[in-house]
Amino acid sequence: MKKLSVLFVFTLLMGLLIACGGSTEEPAAPTEAAAPAEESAPAEESAAGGSKTYVFVPKGLGIPYFDTANKGAQEAAAELGVEVTYTGPATADATEQIQVLNSLIAQGVDGLAISANDADALIPTGKDAMESGIPVVSWDSAIGEGGRNAHMNQADAEGIGKVQIEMISDLIGGEGQIAILSATSTAPNQNEWIEYMQAELEKPENAGLDLVTVVYGDDEDEKSYNEAIGLMRTYPDLKGIISPTTVGIAAAARAVQDQERIGEVFVTGLGTPNQMREYVKSGAAPAFALWNPAELGYLAIYALDAIATGAIEGNPGDTFEAGTLGSYTIAEDGSVLLGPPTVFNIDNIDDFDF
Repeated sequence: MKKLSVLFVFTLLMGLLIACGGSTEEPAAPTEAAAPAEESAPAEESAAGGSKTYVFVPKGLGIPYFDTANKGAQEAAAELGVEVTYTGPATADATEQIQVLNSLIAQGVDGLAISANDADALIPTGKDAMESGIPVVSWDSAIGEGGRNAHMNQADAEGIGKVQIEMISDLIGGEGQIAILSATSTAPNQNEWIEYMQAELEKPENAGLDLVTVVYGDDEDEKSYNEAIGLMRTYPDLKGIISPTTVGIAAAARAVQDQERIGEVFVTGLGTPNQMREYVKSGAAPAFALWNPAELGYLAIYALDAIATGAIEGNPGDTFEAGTLGSYTIAEDGSVLLGPPTVFNIDNIDDFDF
């Protein structure tokens, strides 16, 4: 896997920055595992003593961001000689996700890699898994401490907040009304990023930016679209919308296009190149940022396997190899930072395909 080569240089930003959309798919039974995006290689005896079955659990099924992350998870599975199944709740809902996880724990799977819908609500479930001998790694959106062995962090949270404010400031000339269109109100990563955005807005250099409101699209396309329409109607002088979720940013950009507000309202936030290419080129969302979700999924499976096979215990200071991504060390807070972010714009959008 090639690492992202076009990196945006951020002031004080140590690491990268999603995100997350609703699904129109029929709900999958909690015990079912959706077919992997890529066929895993046959399980072979490994140095650690045999094949294992891990489960890669997104916030919700049918979301392109998570589907891309699963491609990386499947690539890691093929390299490690393990099986990785992909399943989760039909929608980004913590209660549904817990039901799925309880079923997987009862089945006695060898490991869980989870993007949490609610950091606190999933702690008891994560504890149950670990007490049953099932290692737990969270990725993208953390399970709270005590509910997982380690967390694969896509980016430094403060840096994510900072870069989104920088992008919207650049797009609207440093002054004007802005709004935030988030995912669910309980999403731990979204809320942390918003807190850092609000802190950035308190700085003198951002005095011209006026955050009028924060709204929630619940990671559902239609609701996010309607929220964006509502923002433009409620605040006729609105100049920018920040959406730190791949579902919300695409829905907001489409709303700006449909309302013929290109050049008047600018959208930015976190998205994937394939979903945002049209909006970058139309001018509805001239710039946005993201890490490579495939690399995040890849890292999560390598970390999970290292813990499950006993190569590491998952403690701060433990170092493990993550295939083509190289060597990583678990930080004091139990997290592993993927790496630096990429900002996508008209100059580089066609260089990426995910």
